Amino acid sequence: MIIIRFIIITVLFVIALTAVTIWAYKRRQKLVMAGAAVVWYIALYGTFVGFQKLEVNHQTYTSAELPKAFDGYKIVLFSDAHVGSYTGRNEWLLQRAVDSINAQKPDMIVFTGDLQNVDPQEIAEHLSTLSQLKAKDGVYSVLGNHDYDKYLLQKDGLDTQPCPETIALEKRMGWHVLQNENCIIVRGSDTLTIAGMDNDGDGERFPQRGDVKKALQGATPFVIMLEHDPSGWRRKILPDGRAQLTLSGHTHNMQFALFGWAPMKLTGKEINGWYEEGRQSLFVTAGLGGLIPFRFGATGEIVVIELKNAKM
Repeated sequence: MIIIRFIIITVLFVIALTAVTIWAYKRRQKLVMAGAAVVWYIALYGTFVGFQKLEVNHQTYTSAELPKAFDGYKIVLFSDAHVGSYTGRNEWLLQRAVDSINAQKPDMIVFTGDLQNVDPQEIAEHLSTLSQLKAKDGVYSVLGNHDYDKYLLQKDGLDTQPCPETIALEKRMGWHVLQNENCIIVRGSDTLTIAGMDNDGDGERFPQRGDVKKALQGATPFVIMLEHDPSGWRRKILPDGRAQLTLSGHTHNMQFALFGWAPMKLTGKEINGWYEEGRQSLFVTAGLGGLIPFRFGATGEIVVIELKNAKM
């Protein structure tokens, strides 16, 4: 199982790092000792300080296609909560995040997947806290790869199923769970479509269930698409051409960055922040939490996105 592997790897890492530190100290290997000290600092800081930080990230999205009635519309995006990690000394962090989201007084709240680590019981234990999220037009969500049944044992992304208990709990909180479907938001005579695709990953182990055509059936001209895995944007959403704005998570910005730069950017994939192709835009959030409670330089965040009409 993945969690057991993480625990084993973590324990082996600590043992190895301790052994290297002792070896270097005994042999007066100053350079090795300095390197070990840096690694110890990153590990301890990321676990006990970095993971507890929260950033409110303000962004503006401008489009000439945005209906005028939605100029100034405020969306709060959060993703990858992994609420199973908010236990013990970290339990208060989830309440702080909820309070921070509500403090923005959003028109809409969107969540782009990975609410749990591995088990819907994690959500049930935080149901009262998550149920406090409120927005004028409601809370909309999609499923992430961790929100699928038997995720830990999954070997074929085409053969996985959404976790029914997770969906039921999200609906119990009043969230609108979008599974290759959409809702239409009305402001006077103007409309906006909020659509959501099932997770569509690019690896064998990741669920591959996104159906952009089904998700946009009956959609109005301006579309905001929610998709957990940003790789689905270039693979499916861009070719379709209808969603002007896509919001994603999944990457956590690697939970590690130096001076704002994450090594994962070397892959050339959509990792964090804004990406544009013609009239279509993608924003990837660094997410809120993580399966492993550690963050260094890639602070957990909620993202406040204000929509602006370019003609106004």
